[in-house]
Amino acid sequence: MKIGTLAARNIRILFWAELFGSIRFLQPVLALFYFARGLDESLILWVMIFWSTGVLIGEIPTGMFADRYGAKLSFIIGAILSIISHSLLIWAYDPWLFFSSSILSGLAVTFFSGSDEALIYESLKESNEEDKMDHALGIIQSAQFVVTIGVLIIGSIIAKDLTNNQFNLLIVLGIAFQSVQVGLLFFVQNPSNHGTYQENPFQQVKEGLHAIKKSPQVLWMFLNITLVFIPTAAIFDNFSDKLLSDAGLPVYLIGTVFACLAILSFFISRSIGWMTARISRITLLYATGALGAICLMFVALYRETLWVLLLMMVLLRFIRTVRYPVYAQLANDIIPSHVRATTISLLSIIDSVCDLVIFASISGIAMYGFEKMFLAAAGIALIGSLIPIRADLIRNNNEK
Repeated sequence: MKIGTLAARNIRILFWAELFGSIRFLQPVLALFYFARGLDESLILWVMIFWSTGVLIGEIPTGMFADRYGAKLSFIIGAILSIISHSLLIWAYDPWLFFSSSILSGLAVTFFSGSDEALIYESLKESNEEDKMDHALGIIQSAQFVVTIGVLIIGSIIAKDLTNNQFNLLIVLGIAFQSVQVGLLFFVQNPSNHGTYQENPFQQVKEGLHAIKKSPQVLWMFLNITLVFIPTAAIFDNFSDKLLSDAGLPVYLIGTVFACLAILSFFISRSIGWMTARISRITLLYATGALGAICLMFVALYRETLWVLLLMMVLLRFIRTVRYPVYAQLANDIIPSHVRATTISLLSIIDSVCDLVIFASISGIAMYGFEKMFLAAAGIALIGSLIPIRADLIRNNNEK
């Protein structure tokens, strides 16, 4: 990418903002934290359901907000809500407090969802570099992997006894670093045509729906992405530390495993441009989707064998790191500029509905144990990976 451009500036700031915002010392022992505070597998999935509910409530209003007032203000509000959400965990001993924290966290995410892609793509357009979207997202995404290398190791060491004081210390440390993210976001600069939409709000949503109707391939691609992501990342990640503990790995080493995965993710993120220059983006989506279903099946059947579990975690991390930036490039090449954030938010509503349906279904299956839960998750990922992506339609839209 070119030096000294608006895109270079915003990508650099968002990299550092993502880095500080990703510092969650509780992350390597999150499932163990839930279990220590009285939740079980089913309630943990309900925490995820409330998170998706927050996303569902906030997606359209926050997407419209970003198109009207710009991504910068949207990011700042989202980061502040994220701090409030994380703070509630200090006092969370009853399910309703976990649910409250989760729904606020989901709402916070919506202030970034769609807005970040819109900001990056429009920034790149100002220097005629919009074809670098997946590369730019890979750079920003790599920030979370840089920081988590140390955070995951420190977090698991501090929480080695799984006491409340240790958990609370992890939460407070996370809040301190997330506060730095808020300050960094003030330096983001909106592109000249971003945050200028002034039409009737209903017209704004109507235009977003029209964009999807005009290019239905965006919807099919999104379903392919989300039905693979939910089981391979959202569900698996919430139980990964518990799986490692059950497979015989000491708690103080869990962070080291996650740190190694973060190093891998960093290099994968930085190599997305290299991969897409050699392999078709559509081929990557199909291949990684099918691989995700296979990995979850192995997790279901061989999760108590530590080396198999570790191998599956490596493959699943590769899958989740590659798929979204590749999809974002294909989708944003089609979505119109003036309602980009709104259109992406409309698609994210579908994601939230899928979250609610899948999490609710899996929570019922989770009562019968990890094996059946992950076999069901593998089936969902397989369905998602088989949703067709029409390369000819994408090319036609790009030419227009």
